[in-house]
Amino acid sequence: MTSPPDNLEPLSAARRPPWSLARLIYTGLGLGLAPKAPGTFGTLLGIPIFWLIEGLGWQPYLAVTLAVFFIGWWAARRAETDLGRHDAPQVVIDEVAGYLVTMLLAPALPFNWLWGFAFFRLFDIVKPWPVSWADQKLPGGLGVMVDDVLAGVYAWLAMQLSFILIF
Repeated sequence: MTSPPDNLEPLSAARRPPWSLARLIYTGLGLGLAPKAPGTFGTLLGIPIFWLIEGLGWQPYLAVTLAVFFIGWWAARRAETDLGRHDAPQVVIDEVAGYLVTMLLAPALPFNWLWGFAFFRLFDIVKPWPVSWADQKLPGGLGVMVDDVLAGVYAWLAMQLSFILIF
């Protein structure tokens, strides 16, 4: 894997296609274009995806989550070229992957969708170590994706602990 050059320049509007498969993916079907809190809006895309796959069993769920991760890695790398910077706010496919990690093995109840959403956003924003390390040190699309997956792991642990303490 090569890291992006330090002098990334965004493609001019004339050279950048208005939509491409990569842009559709990295913006989370356009949710990442929200003028305020694009990461929060992008995370919302994870809820219907979770709802669609949660009943398939943990192996297919994990396979879909890994597919989102690897496709997101590719799309996030393309975003660096399109947007001229690492981890631009419009890139929200990483939030989707992090939310799916959060919800792994969670009971499919509407309260849990919101509980997982809140935990994931908390750890994605606060970025405890090693989330902060991955956010700052890992280059390219991999770095974009890994910090949110790690935030998802923290949120998953918080979800599991809350299930134990509450139920």
